[in-house]
Amino acid sequence: QVQLVESGGGLVQAGGSLRLSCAASGIIFSITAMGWYRQAPGKEREFVAAISSRDNPRYADSVKGRFTISRDNAKNTLYLQMNNLKPEDTAMYYCAPTRIATLKPLGSWGQGTQVTVSS
Repeated sequence: QVQLVESGGGLVQAGGSLRLSCAASGIIFSITAMGWYRQAPGKEREFVAAISSRDNPRYADSVKGRFTISRDNAKNTLYLQMNNLKPEDTAMYYCAPTRIATLKPLGSWGQGTQVTVSS
């Protein structure tokens, strides 16, 4: 059974930084592409960033140059370093196994971690 536990969210002022973590179990993490997704109130969940099993990253245009996705296979943990945060980044952030060819999630979700950026 896949388990994903996101952490690291919080309240930050515009221009600030946060680092999200996602601890994964129940999957062979080292060979699994992983992604970050977010959902703002009243909006659909959207793709943020993904990383292949070979450490190749992909980003949504809205976060390119500000966010960095990384992984530590020894710790089965996915990260998202978020810099220069903007109020429009406010959302619940989720990690999930991801089909790297389509950037679509593969259906397992954690509880998410809330990111709130004040202007």
